[in-house]
Amino acid sequence: MSSLRSALGRLNSAAIATAYRAETGLRDWWASRAARSGWKPAVLPYSGYSCGTSARVLGRVVLAPPSFDIDARRGMRGWRHLLTLEHPRADVQIAVGGVTVAVKADDSGIVDARIELERALPGGAASATLKVSGRDAVRAPIHAVSDRPVRGVVCDIDDTAWVTGLAHPFRAAWRTLRGTSGSRRSVPGMADLVAQTLRDEHHPAVVYVSNGPWNFVGTITHFLELQGFPAGALLLTDWGISRTRWFRDGRLHKRSSIARLMEDMPHVTWVLVGDDGEHDPEIYMAAAADHPGRVAAIVLRRAGLSREGEDVGSAHGVPVVRGDDGDALMPLLRAALVRTDRPAGGVS
Repeated sequence: MSSLRSALGRLNSAAIATAYRAETGLRDWWASRAARSGWKPAVLPYSGYSCGTSARVLGRVVLAPPSFDIDARRGMRGWRHLLTLEHPRADVQIAVGGVTVAVKADDSGIVDARIELERALPGGAASATLKVSGRDAVRAPIHAVSDRPVRGVVCDIDDTAWVTGLAHPFRAAWRTLRGTSGSRRSVPGMADLVAQTLRDEHHPAVVYVSNGPWNFVGTITHFLELQGFPAGALLLTDWGISRTRWFRDGRLHKRSSIARLMEDMPHVTWVLVGDDGEHDPEIYMAAAADHPGRVAAIVLRRAGLSREGEDVGSAHGVPVVRGDDGDALMPLLRAALVRTDRPAGGVS
């Protein structure tokens, strides 16, 4: 039996490697045709963050025509955002806080660079510039977090910020592929919950973490603006075949993203906001166990087909509150935070 499992494992690995080569070969073929038509590398800037003398700058390099307009992508339907031609391993120049460095995009065109600064950026809204040869530099938002003890929020997107209905896969796929930032429906009260949680905090940390693909970052950013969510960094993932997997590991993405935030901002105490439709309860409770004293509360919107858990509970000494939407969750979170040791400010 073990030899059969080993043989099947080798066969699966070989199939993944073959599919990955086929996918990248097709992408390179399209890229060569696009280049002959005058397309050249361009940077899509993403929202990053800074804390102390370190900044995390995010973006993606794609091939695009000379008339490429980033702002025009905001109103496109979801499926059209998937029609990008990533440009791997491109050289990118990043300037932030008076420091200029050269980095290289990864095999998917993603730029995820940690830049060491000479001095901390002033708290609040800042920016970095990213530039590739033959294009003007573009600005990427940087959310500069206070270097003093402060609260932060990690907030999921699907079925937490906006209604996706992942418990009904076909319906969720229709909303995702047909929807725009203006047509997506916000979960009632969630924007206010995030804002009120951070109301009296001085330059707090706000990070939206989703298993959605980077292709949708513009739609998500515009939606968050329209619905009044606090501005923050976005950490998404990449869909498609990797060198070693058929599909990306959503749980690993969220767990590693939260662990990175804990490391990058050791003075921040987090409120983790998500839903019970997929793996958020497991991931958030693991974060509370792995990082004692760093999680102030876990907030879970009920989005699954079954009603699980009490409205108020705890995990690893951290309050866990559940409710149907932000309006129901707000008073539960307010009471939970009153009972916990936390930085000054917060929900009232």
